[in-house]
Amino acid sequence: MYQDLTEEIVRRGLKVYGIEIFEGGKVAFKRQFAPDVRYPIYSAVKSFTSTAAGLAVQEGKLSVEDCLGTLLPGRYLEGLPEEVKTAVDRLPLRRLLTMSVPEFPFRPEGEDWLWWALRCGAGYDSPEVFSYSNVPAYLVGVAVAEAVGEHLIDYLTPRLFEPLGIDKPEISNDPQGRFYGATGMKLTVHELSLLGQLYLQDGVFNGHRLLTEEWVRMATSCQITGKDGGYGYFFWVDADSFSISGKWGQKCLVYPDKGRMVTWMGDLPERSGEMLRLVREWMEK
Repeated sequence: MYQDLTEEIVRRGLKVYGIEIFEGGKVAFKRQFAPDVRYPIYSAVKSFTSTAAGLAVQEGKLSVEDCLGTLLPGRYLEGLPEEVKTAVDRLPLRRLLTMSVPEFPFRPEGEDWLWWALRCGAGYDSPEVFSYSNVPAYLVGVAVAEAVGEHLIDYLTPRLFEPLGIDKPEISNDPQGRFYGATGMKLTVHELSLLGQLYLQDGVFNGHRLLTEEWVRMATSCQITGKDGGYGYFFWVDADSFSISGKWGQKCLVYPDKGRMVTWMGDLPERSGEMLRLVREWMEK
């Protein structure tokens, strides 16, 4: 059965680095088409940033209803136009986690990304509408790091990476050394799969609870809908599945009701949708 899927990947000439299938509580199948090394996971990083927020919430360090202006260093709010400062002071972290703040440019810019993000003309006081950008994940990462008092990767290491068996990954920071939060991490196929497994298992890994069931439910439930589908807290959500996703074919596709998960990584700039359709068709057989 698994061989049918991999043979079709080869037949179509899809540039997939590797694929891993998890079911029945274990890795049921794995195949590498390229060296089993770490590759960029692009926007799949956002789901790790979401997880950091979930850990901070369960430790009482913050709430998703805490407002951005109360979580960021006060010096960054100095000199903001009064209407912008008021809007930032009222903006709950939840709006960033759900990408529901419009008018952000796609990525942060300049010599100080945080200073720039607060002054980039985003619709902080606008009604909720799905608007995808890297800036919300960056701001969530900064806000969580401020709440927990350490670099986000240092915070995640004993709480997430070590329990999952992931060595500290290569990451990207902003010019001031803060975790980017939106992209810039490298992992193997199996390492990416481990985060999906944690969420598939309602926050439990190797018999230890790392995340609360409530966080898993909220993060992987549809909080807002855009033209490309539903979205939770930096997870894409469909009727029967949710996914950790990065551009060009980095995907961990989780079917909770089936207890199954398929993870793959590759270099598919024009064909990532084809790979997703192939896996979905295979899952329905």
